[in-house]
Amino acid sequence: MSTETLRDRFIAGMGRAAATVNVVTTDGAAGRAGVTVSAMSSVSADTDKPTLLVCVNETASANPPMRRNGVFCVNVLRDSQAYVADAFAGRFREELADKFDCAGWQDMPSGSPALDNALVSFDCRIVAQDQVGTHHVFFGEVQSVTLGTPGLPLVYAQRAYGSPARIESAGTLAAARAADRALTLACFHTLGSWLLPELLAGGDGDPLRLIEGDHRRVTEALASGEADAALLHDFELSPDVAAEPLLDLAPHVALPAGHPLAEKQGIAPRDLADMPMVLLDAPPAEDRFPALLREAGVEPRIALRSSSASTVRGLVARGLGYALVAARPGAADEDALALRPLETEGGTTRVMLATRRQDAESPRRARLLARLRAHLGGTA
Repeated sequence: MSTETLRDRFIAGMGRAAATVNVVTTDGAAGRAGVTVSAMSSVSADTDKPTLLVCVNETASANPPMRRNGVFCVNVLRDSQAYVADAFAGRFREELADKFDCAGWQDMPSGSPALDNALVSFDCRIVAQDQVGTHHVFFGEVQSVTLGTPGLPLVYAQRAYGSPARIESAGTLAAARAADRALTLACFHTLGSWLLPELLAGGDGDPLRLIEGDHRRVTEALASGEADAALLHDFELSPDVAAEPLLDLAPHVALPAGHPLAEKQGIAPRDLADMPMVLLDAPPAEDRFPALLREAGVEPRIALRSSSASTVRGLVARGLGYALVAARPGAADEDALALRPLETEGGTTRVMLATRRQDAESPRRARLLARLRAHLGGTA
């Protein structure tokens, strides 16, 4: 019998409701304070002055100052300001003596701090408040509004940050139902260029929508529910993820076509000791590849860094150094590049198909897994 309570199900359900991420600040006789909240909503625009509400936990350090100061400012964060949310949620205590040091601020007419270039800041005077359970509900009468440059809000859902994506309305009900059947696949950016085109060209199976990005972007898309499944390396996977191995990738040296080392069938780390390295500056490559060389007694001479796999390949093709890349054994040379295996112990990485654990038995996941394995010619 399940021991899950109504409270547990309520919390799980509300976790699926996306909300903007806001930093609520105050200043006055009781001092300056701030806290990150997602429970913020418009109440009415038709009162003498517009009103909104925020809910703040009774244990939050900003709660008493807000009540005593009688004013607050709601700063709606943009999707590039997750670090501000984290700072006011207390995640950088060892780095910040004062959480306000994470960004720049301007005083609103009430004296409450407004975040520089927030998406919007609402300066409010408290006109009513109530305590419900563990939270105080503050009703604020809006005194002034500062609109930042246009952009996308930072949202929080499924225990992860995200940003909204525009969804075009379907022209017909049939088209809408077809779109609803599409599976959203998030793909680690270095895998997409060679894995996705042939997969999509097959044209069979459920229709796919694609998201590409670095490890953080892919894992957050999966955790938040923006993506149904993800293709990524076996690197720092959450226990909430169910992952199936697809194939193994071995470390290879990427060289300019025609480089003398390209005549060799394999390249030893010592062959690279005096050569400049172009490093893919994104996890897991940024740490894993230099570590492989150091374990073999070679200190890499990192000359250039880029977080873009295509930029790394372009720099190597122009003769500005070599790069280490993960590729299938026997990978063919690319345009203007020669790929040769790195002769070293270990370093193999595994490509995984990941889904949220609660979706591990879904028929769509099973179909996608079968489709990928057929495309890749087996399992890892």
